[in-house]
Amino acid sequence: MASDYIRIQDLFDNPDAHVPVCLCLDTSGSMMTTVGGIPTGETTIIDGTCYNVVTGGKTRLETLQKGIQLFYDAIYEDENARYAAEISIVTFDDIARVLTDFSRVEYNDIREQVPVLSTHNRTSLGAGVNLALDCLEKRKNEYKDKGVDYYQPWLVIMTDGEDNGSKAELDKARMRIQKLVSEKKLSVFPFIIGTNEGKETLASLSPVQAPMQIEITQMKGLFTWLGKSIAAVSSGSIGNNKLFTLTEGDVTKWDAPLE
Repeated sequence: MASDYIRIQDLFDNPDAHVPVCLCLDTSGSMMTTVGGIPTGETTIIDGTCYNVVTGGKTRLETLQKGIQLFYDAIYEDENARYAAEISIVTFDDIARVLTDFSRVEYNDIREQVPVLSTHNRTSLGAGVNLALDCLEKRKNEYKDKGVDYYQPWLVIMTDGEDNGSKAELDKARMRIQKLVSEKKLSVFPFIIGTNEGKETLASLSPVQAPMQIEITQMKGLFTWLGKSIAAVSSGSIGNNKLFTLTEGDVTKWDAPLE
């Protein structure tokens, strides 16, 4: 209840046009895959796949965590985006869950706003996308109820493998997205981290933007691009549904050393 009150109160305190952005993030066990590190000679089974155990290096999850921080930073640095963008984070693994409800990037301590990600076993992609769509729909209804204008919602999907959750959930998510995108009520940005598995499935969830394969060394550039794109949207006019698209050429510019 407290969370609902805060979200509604914000619409009174900040009646300017909003842009809701939902990050739908894979937190399955395979997100513990590591780049770099020293092999120990041991193996382990995670999410149905056999992996070599290493010490050191950076996991996909650690880099994703840093990427979210960069995203928040990029939004806060732009005054328009700071007041317009509202971020929600949905994660999916064995189940889908709302990690953070829609809120603006606050000035007091941005780092406290970024939730700590943790992994579980499976990849319930369909359930995660449906929950993200539910969250976006609920927030849009709150905007409408309070007479607040809003820009076209954004759904950012990030996964590192093939869906192995409910087929019914995946089919439902696919139909919902296709309808929303065809009516110009949603922009979808799908990304596959460090693998090519699941690309066809992810493509079926994104009628306009083709899935982009990214390496963890490209996370910094990706989230900076997302933040700046949200800033560009929030500085435009309502009803101007400018289409932001990515190409493979854009992604290759993003390589940066792991920090």
